[in-house]
Amino acid sequence: MSGEQKPRPLARRLLWFAALWLGGVGTVTLVSYGLRLWIAPK
Repeated sequence: MSGEQKPRPLARRLLWFAALWLGGVGTVTLVSYGLRLWIAPK
């Protein structure tokens, strides 16, 4: 097993970054709306 790995293309790395970022933002949004409904239901 060699220690050198071929670097992945920039587009693939940026796509992963964007997907993880959107996942994080979506999770925080869902949690914040859930807390909002739990604390102050209308």
